[in-house]
Amino acid sequence: MIDGEQLPASHTPVGGSIPRAERGAVHQEASYWRLSGLEIANGPYGVYCDGCNNNVFSALTTHDNYESGFQLQGASSNNQILNLDSYANRDPRKNGESADGLAVKEGSGAGNVVRGARLWNNVDDGFDTWKFTSPILIENTIAYGNGFNRWNFPDFAGDGNGFKLGGGSPAPAVAHTVRGSAAFRNAAHGFTDNGNPGALALSRDTSYTNQGTGFDVDVSGGKATLTGNLSLVDGRAVALGSGTTSSGNSWDLGGTWNASSVLSTDPGAITGTRKSDGSLPSAPSFLVPRSGVSIGARF
Repeated sequence: MIDGEQLPASHTPVGGSIPRAERGAVHQEASYWRLSGLEIANGPYGVYCDGCNNNVFSALTTHDNYESGFQLQGASSNNQILNLDSYANRDPRKNGESADGLAVKEGSGAGNVVRGARLWNNVDDGFDTWKFTSPILIENTIAYGNGFNRWNFPDFAGDGNGFKLGGGSPAPAVAHTVRGSAAFRNAAHGFTDNGNPGALALSRDTSYTNQGTGFDVDVSGGKATLTGNLSLVDGRAVALGSGTTSSGNSWDLGGTWNASSVLSTDPGAITGTRKSDGSLPSAPSFLVPRSGVSIGARF
């Protein structure tokens, strides 16, 4: 394990800032690398990658860091983040404002892919794309239990979205794609445009028991397309803007959608041990509609 507990920046005081050069127990400004099978904990960020291209990050575990578990930013393109587990990351210096499980933010670069990640119990969001101006492909990823004050921070500031798909003042218009993914038991929204008016594409995703809206895509002028998604027992299922296209989703199909509408609400299988190749464990019944209708994620 790479343990960053003794790094000075891991203990930056409340209100302080972490110098760029000291960000990350693993700090990378390089291309064409492959990082695989590492456990990274207690750092000022777990993995921090700025200006990184054509890298593969595979089967990493980042937890209990003092900022985001994994952050990719700057001019960074064609990176693959595969089968990441990132959990329990927190930021005492900001009372929970910015420590995400995975952040691809404050930068640009085409061809970045996230696949097979599990992002849970982080103080802020599971996945955050704040101010990233190029499309990201997110597949077969789950975000749960984010945004709760497990550390008893005063003046708690964690957001608690499963997937935050934009942000900024103004938020750039970016066509991120999220498919075959799930958000559950988050303190705020399952999936949110967070002000992003771009052509977001959300298909065959599932949102369950999030305290906010399952699919929050109501920004003025937004152009999101939602197809074949499932919302169950969220604060509300969906918030649609006037420019959003919605078809074949649970709220379009009508009827009652609740916990009894699916084969299982037990996350035990999907949160268990990964397969030998590092991919997500099989969970063939988790949040799958009893009726057999082809909506929502499958694991």
